Amino acid sequence: MKRTVVTAILTMVLLGCRGSPGSPGPVGFINQTQHSGTDLQAIWTEAQQSVAQKIDLNPLQRLSNNVPPNMRPGDPRALSVEPHQLLVAAEPDVSSEVLFAATGEHRSDPTGMIACPQPCNARYSTAYSFYHPPLTKYAASWEFAGDNFNVILEYEFENHILSALGYDMTWR
Repeated sequence: MKRTVVTAILTMVLLGCRGSPGSPGPVGFINQTQHSGTDLQAIWTEAQQSVAQKIDLNPLQRLSNNVPPNMRPGDPRALSVEPHQLLVAAEPDVSSEVLFAATGEHRSDPTGMIACPQPCNARYSTAYSFYHPPLTKYAASWEFAGDNFNVILEYEFENHILSALGYDMTWR
């Protein structure tokens, strides 16, 4: 009898450690890059610091429309936002032929662009992110293209942080 009670209590304790069904997963990345988890964490830290200093809410809108910047003061809460099982992975670049047929834009291979699925604001991009489930995909050719990989991921990680803090992501 005592053994059954102890087993039942331990089972309840262990099940209770899982958290609620809507709670985020463990902190960290699902790293499908050729970079280390330490590299990704360093880029995430840069993104946290950037958002804590200044927020640009409409960089994409300014590219296509002649509108003023929507700049906000930094949000110090960014320093406490962590990735929760954020999938980070390369996606093969679209070919120059596909890109030209779809957009009329000439680029040599590798194009540095990937198709950006809905609800993206652009048809093709260097990278994109979704927040539920959390993922960031980037064009494979950027993986070892100097500092570009870090810059691209920092922007996408900023987007994850801003989304977690409740900002409007329409023009990010």
